[in-house]
Amino acid sequence: MDIIKMPRMKKSEYDTIVNEDYICRIAFAGNSHPYIAPFLYVFDGKFMYFLSTKYGRKIEHFKRNPFVTVEVERYSPDLSNFSFVAIPGRLTEVDDPKIKGIVREMFVQLISNRNLSLNVLSALGHSPNEPLDALLVDDRNSIWKLVGVNVKEIIGLKNSGST
Repeated sequence: MDIIKMPRMKKSEYDTIVNEDYICRIAFAGNSHPYIAPFLYVFDGKFMYFLSTKYGRKIEHFKRNPFVTVEVERYSPDLSNFSFVAIPGRLTEVDDPKIKGIVREMFVQLISNRNLSLNVLSALGHSPNEPLDALLVDDRNSIWKLVGVNVKEIIGLKNSGST
């Protein structure tokens, strides 16, 4: 029996997934094993941005080695359709106050527009009892940006039933 390989996605296909989705996993170079953590992200058409709490293993891994792979996946509940995009790059911390404000506003809009539970705030260093706008004024998290992405290194695969 032959092995069936998943077909690669066209750039337009994986661009759609990155544009439309908002949850990813980031694989960091761990100590003895890779370290993978889930993140919310926003995409401005050029860069992916992430809010990170200022604690946890991901911070030490980021500081030691900022080269990561970001994985975004999409699947139907019965797994009849599934696809994923793996994007290797390097995380940098955003320091510019203007860009930080714009990105924080993008996260507020994402949470609001998608009707996400305010429980998600706990993953961003805030209490779910706080107003959503606390993301705009409090500096309890870091903003990371994915840079150094080489389009030729992006892997987008799908099952044959995916569109």
